[in-house]
Amino acid sequence: MALRNILKQGDETLSKHCRPVTDFNARLHQLLDDMTETMLQANGVGLAAPQVGVLRRAVVVLETNTPEGEEYPIELINPQIVETSGEQEGPEGCLSVPGSFGMVKRPAHVKVRAQDRDGNFFEVEGDGLTARAFCHECDHLEGHMFTELCDHILTDEELEAYYAQEDDSQ
Repeated sequence: MALRNILKQGDETLSKHCRPVTDFNARLHQLLDDMTETMLQANGVGLAAPQVGVLRRAVVVLETNTPEGEEYPIELINPQIVETSGEQEGPEGCLSVPGSFGMVKRPAHVKVRAQDRDGNFFEVEGDGLTARAFCHECDHLEGHMFTELCDHILTDEELEAYYAQEDDSQ
């Protein structure tokens, strides 16, 4: 495994539509392994192939709705969101826009149909942050970023105030 360079906002690769994965081979497996290592090293919860310069429909998302320390990566090849429900709004960031967050509305629950690294189809569901990450990473595959969905980038003070309010309500 190797760390890959994460492209930053402004790189034209991030605005391109990705092609489907058709070869489920060692090269794809290496890409997925590298993406997972890169995401974890950067303290992210998701990473899409175009963020590392590969215009293919592949993403990794960290399942965070688990007991502490038991989080695990979910690999999604050629993902399609097939069902959503509910709504959540909260600060969203991106490894390609480091240090920036904006308020984004997303579904609270998402079901995705995808293929695994060997080409087998499966469905996976996610809630909360995992649902947000599924949507966020699938947007990357279409050449879109969260910055297109928020009114403005939050200041540090606005972000602190949001989290302070969240802590008070729990």
